[in-house]
Amino acid sequence: MSLRPITLVAVFAAGVGFAVWGLGATGPRVLITSEPKPDAKTQRAPEKRPTLRMDDERIALAGIGQAKVGPGIVAKRLAVPGTIVPDSDRVAHVSVKLSGTVAELRKNIGDDVEKGEMLAALESREVADAKSEYLSARLSNELQQDLTARDKSLSEGRAVPEQQYIKSRNAAAQTAMRLDIARQKLLALGIEDNEIAGIPQAPEGTLRLQNVRAPISGRLVDRKVELGTAVGRDNLETELFVIVDLSRVWIEMTVSSADLPSVREGQSASVSVRGRSAVGNGKIIFVSPLLDKDTRAARVIAALDNPQRSWRPGSFVTASIAIEERQVPVVAPVSALQTIEGRKVVFARVSEGFEKREVAVGERDGATVEIVSGLAAGETIAASNTFSLKAELSKPADED
Repeated sequence: MSLRPITLVAVFAAGVGFAVWGLGATGPRVLITSEPKPDAKTQRAPEKRPTLRMDDERIALAGIGQAKVGPGIVAKRLAVPGTIVPDSDRVAHVSVKLSGTVAELRKNIGDDVEKGEMLAALESREVADAKSEYLSARLSNELQQDLTARDKSLSEGRAVPEQQYIKSRNAAAQTAMRLDIARQKLLALGIEDNEIAGIPQAPEGTLRLQNVRAPISGRLVDRKVELGTAVGRDNLETELFVIVDLSRVWIEMTVSSADLPSVREGQSASVSVRGRSAVGNGKIIFVSPLLDKDTRAARVIAALDNPQRSWRPGSFVTASIAIEERQVPVVAPVSALQTIEGRKVVFARVSEGFEKREVAVGERDGATVEIVSGLAAGETIAASNTFSLKAELSKPADED
């Protein structure tokens, strides 16, 4: 005689829960566990929320990322084409102001440079003449100042006429003026104050050399001369190097005249490139008051921090301008949402594992979405690899 399977059903008080066990050939097995919770907002019948039992180890093995939901900002956005360009305030064209020859090169294309670092040295007769004039004016001024100080002392003691002291004082003023003129000439040639101060102690052979230094910190992206190249006036090359600081770049966008009224300086703008997951966030710093006569569109610029130098000038991007922003109580990652039986759900973290939670969603903003109901701020949810949870929940009840 064959024995028929025995099924044991236990039912607890309403509002507490129920469980169903099956007793078959393989012994007792949990088929489903659910804990109805009241929906205070709608006052409907309690919703049954199945729970997927998982401990921390299983969650880690499944690669399920978790995130805590809370308040956030969602925005209506305007998508426009754009191009990454260097920040024009962070581009330096290193040029010469005299005629000479490249005597030494310290840096090459691709090198990182610091402000004030030496890039090259030029050999120039013009520099040698200006430095010699400065040394002569400096020596004359020092001698005349000593004579004037002596005549002043003698004049006070009635040893020399006062008229002699007055002439000496006028001569000292003239030598001081000539020294200042010689110094200004050196500054005009691009020689810095600290270098001018060191000219009297410098070796004689260096008087014809001028050091070319970096005006900003950045990366050397172009070098236009070689050793021995004649540079300067008379149709010769005047630009030696180009340095660009890419720690901040610009997003140059084109906005149609129809969309322009909703775009303002200070609005945020995100940028992305097709085939790349990274998203950059910048702020609009300029909206052109002029329209292009051909396209009837305006030039709009946003500044974008670029500490990793990952946004390269010349790249075509899609820029998304936040034209209207609002604060909402709860936002969640879009990757946390799944659709089950036509309804949007997330998986909320509970002590036993994850609980399926139906939610109502609002406006989506990039990688986040507004949660209108179904989640409270501070709750933790499965944020990535949630499809595995959906697949587990969708298994037939009698499947091992």
